Amino acid sequence: MRTLNKILRTVAAATVLGGAVLATASPVSAAGRDGVCDSGEFCYYFNSGNQGSVSDFTGSVADYGTEQPSCYDFKGPGNGKDTCVKNAAASIWNRSDKTVRVYYNSNYGGTYQDFAAGAKGNLQAGLKNQNASHQFSPPSSARVNMSYALYNASGGHISCPFDGYVNTPGRHEGIDIARSVGSDVRALVGGQVINIARGYNGSSGLSTIAIYNASLNKTIIYLHTAPRSALSEGQQVSRGQIIADEAWHGVSSSGAAHTHVEMRPGRQTLAAKSVGDPTLSNPNPNSFWVSQGYNVS
Repeated sequence: MRTLNKILRTVAAATVLGGAVLATASPVSAAGRDGVCDSGEFCYYFNSGNQGSVSDFTGSVADYGTEQPSCYDFKGPGNGKDTCVKNAAASIWNRSDKTVRVYYNSNYGGTYQDFAAGAKGNLQAGLKNQNASHQFSPPSSARVNMSYALYNASGGHISCPFDGYVNTPGRHEGIDIARSVGSDVRALVGGQVINIARGYNGSSGLSTIAIYNASLNKTIIYLHTAPRSALSEGQQVSRGQIIADEAWHGVSSSGAAHTHVEMRPGRQTLAAKSVGDPTLSNPNPNSFWVSQGYNVS
């Protein structure tokens, strides 16, 4: 009997031990950041055509980091192994069951490209080796008209579009948007106020608001408005925040009241026309506004 009990105890111990081994091994087989593109993951590849080292993700990441050892990197074998993912991916495989959006900027901003569940392919021009964040199940990509967003009200319209300097009288590197005098004017892009000039109505006294967005390295400049009294240089403003009232500062008549909106690359305190630069150097801004979620209308 003692021998039989000993045998039974040994068998029971072995069974418990086996269960413990199985329980310990289970998480190892689950999807994780191991350089293998498993089912349920979104994966970057270092090279085009889904070649090179792999970096696999199971969720959204707003900032990949830029330096080892803290950055998200390529972990799989092949070209690019141990390279930080930011601005280094060329292709993807979305093995998750959700749409995943790749963004040009950190914190889910700038130009983006959506990949449906199961999609596999190269990043488009402008995002190849220019990827800074990705988002599972991104919000609706429906755009809003730029004129509506500026006033957060209907009735606004683009009175003078950017046209490549062909038909616009004089030098004009921005977009003119018009609504009734006194309408709230809102920031189309967030950032820091780096210049305010408060003018007055008439053919002189041009007013200026310059807001610099460091992550985009772009300055958005608003002309002709009446800046709100509470607005000050150095202040951080958010997208959609009221910054001014519609006016005709620097315009010859109230019938021409509008807001001139100009995107300038880098940190700029004045509109292009204001600095007397004879070279029409600003890029066509329409693609930028589209990347920010606006219809240029």
